[in-house]
Amino acid sequence: MKTIHINEQFKEDWNRVLNHIANLFYEDSVIQFTQDGSDMSISFEHAIDDSYTITTAATLVVDGQEYKSTYAIGYATEGTEKEQSIRMKRALSHVMLDVLEQYTGMTQQWGILTGVRPTKLYHKFRKEGLTEAQIFAKLKVDFRLSDAKISLLKEIVACQLQVIPDLDELGREISIYIGVPFCPTMCAYCTFPAYAIQSNRKAGRVEKFIDGLHIELREMGKWLTEKNMRITSIYWGGGTPTSIEAHEMDALYQTMFESFPNTDSIREITVEAGRPDTITPEKIEVLKKWGIDRISVNPQSYTQETLKAIGRHHTVQETIDKFWLSRNMGMNNINMDLIIGLPNEGIEEFQHSLEESAKMQPESLTVHTLSFKRASEMTRNKDKYKVADRDTVSQMMQMASDWTKANGYVPYYLYRQKNILGNLENVGYCKPGEESIYNIVIMEEVQTILGIGCGASSKFVHPETGKITQFHNPKDPAAYIMTFEEAIQKKINILNELYR
Repeated sequence: MKTIHINEQFKEDWNRVLNHIANLFYEDSVIQFTQDGSDMSISFEHAIDDSYTITTAATLVVDGQEYKSTYAIGYATEGTEKEQSIRMKRALSHVMLDVLEQYTGMTQQWGILTGVRPTKLYHKFRKEGLTEAQIFAKLKVDFRLSDAKISLLKEIVACQLQVIPDLDELGREISIYIGVPFCPTMCAYCTFPAYAIQSNRKAGRVEKFIDGLHIELREMGKWLTEKNMRITSIYWGGGTPTSIEAHEMDALYQTMFESFPNTDSIREITVEAGRPDTITPEKIEVLKKWGIDRISVNPQSYTQETLKAIGRHHTVQETIDKFWLSRNMGMNNINMDLIIGLPNEGIEEFQHSLEESAKMQPESLTVHTLSFKRASEMTRNKDKYKVADRDTVSQMMQMASDWTKANGYVPYYLYRQKNILGNLENVGYCKPGEESIYNIVIMEEVQTILGIGCGASSKFVHPETGKITQFHNPKDPAAYIMTFEEAIQKKINILNELYR
């Protein structure tokens, strides 16, 4: 941890951004406005002139050494007050990043970007009419991205537009996320709504939740039908929605198809079957009955000691067996997840995971970089978990990039998280033509995602302005059971304002 003194107390959101920049170099850095006890000091200068040109400068003083940076950027218009604030935050971030890179010798491949969706920025510039060369220059000069990361964004955006040519016009359609909050056990890195199914079944909460979910599916289906809404994609997540019994899944899918309009035009339905220990022949038969063949079977790692350390109570062999069970029973679009940087894993273990993946050749492979999420067991007990250093996780990410290219996969979506190892990213790779439409639309925020079920978040995107409003169903099954009817009405009220 480092304590950094800065010479000016900026607005709270400006200080927060500067803290994010510092955290790229130092874990849990602290920014303060007095020099007492600080490890280093940064003095900022900033101004905007009558021609709307912003200039910033920073001087870092540490151990008697000085590191300096200056930056200037001009704008065609004055901009709104909000736009002015965003511009100044970026300009201050630019010089702060520069002086810290000079001092540490570290280069941040993602530059000043600390947000979740860098591809959304690329799309924004594209829709403004910038050429690829102009976008490249802007991301490199003003956002300090590396050539490699800009090229990755360019490749992903091109892939997205190929698989969804009408991506920019999807605002009048809607996608749906349905949350089932149960898992066999809770993984140490997880903060999703995931409650142990056996104890909740004994307490009667599983059956009551399912009863409530049927009602919510029907009620939201009524609104969708009244508006004759077209549904782009549906994603059953959680938790692990295959944790419930086959007959319970069957009944829920029947309710979904009976309640939702225009089901023939739905482009994709995905069921997250991420825990191999929940997959059975009976459940696969239910999926086939309803024409659902896109599922996830997630190994995360092919090292048994790792699975034990992160709380996944299944074997490596079970992952392999359930993949082939699913494939041989007709599942034609299987996603698998790997996580870079899991406890006690390095180059050798990750290479083994890639070699095992090569034997199966799933239609898509999502490569996550471990993120220390605030509420996870792993973060609460960080000292228990030894993870790879920055250089090692970067090498592992390059291994994943090389492996996917050699095996005929292309990158099609990307997102980042706070406290992600090595300041890296999560990338979804797939065989050409096997892209997940849902993953693209939720990451690019091009349309409303209606959340149904426990822990489901709704993201309402205005079809004209793009303004986003969020609503969260309760994460706890007991709370959902008590309040889902109230949540239904609140969501309908928001939808009625959005789609008049």
